[in-house]
Amino acid sequence: MPTTQQREQDRDLEHHKSETLQALIEEQVIHRLGNPIGLRNVQVRRLWENRYRVNVLVGESAVSAKIANSYFVKADSEGNIVDSDPEMTKLCPIR
Repeated sequence: MPTTQQREQDRDLEHHKSETLQALIEEQVIHRLGNPIGLRNVQVRRLWENRYRVNVLVGESAVSAKIANSYFVKADSEGNIVDSDPEMTKLCPIR
């Protein structure tokens, strides 16, 4: 039976893995779409297993930010995007 310390370490490791996968997905989204003018943030939220909701937020400030694009994304175990709905297409050149 795992100790409390072992359970905490396992939980921390799983949290770190999740954050790393989300960061990798965010990088790929920007690479695929380009860097939209006024890009504020790319939100990556895990829905279940290897499925994510990705929102691309743009705006002059946090108050005026809006979702410019939204995708349902499927990623492999290493964080590589294997499918998106709708399909991601280049919106603007990478800066």
